[in-house]
Amino acid sequence: MATYLYETTGKPVRQFEIQQSMKDAPLTHHPESGEPIRRVITGGYGLMTKGGTGSSTAAAAPSSAHSCRAGGCGCA
Repeated sequence: MATYLYETTGKPVRQFEIQQSMKDAPLTHHPESGEPIRRVITGGYGLMTKGGTGSSTAAAAPSSAHSCRAGGCGCA
């Protein structure tokens, strides 16, 4: 089971987490209150490889001192 972040679409916006299978479709209404909700896409940590299939060269993991404002990473 994965834990997903959801938020209400009305005012005030409230965020909460719900556990559900990765195979399940995103929820559109809160299971208890019936309020309209949407799944919030958040960043994660994963490995990316260069060269596609068969390559064992992994991209470097970001350091804790990384800052996109420094302009060196190309995120902006």
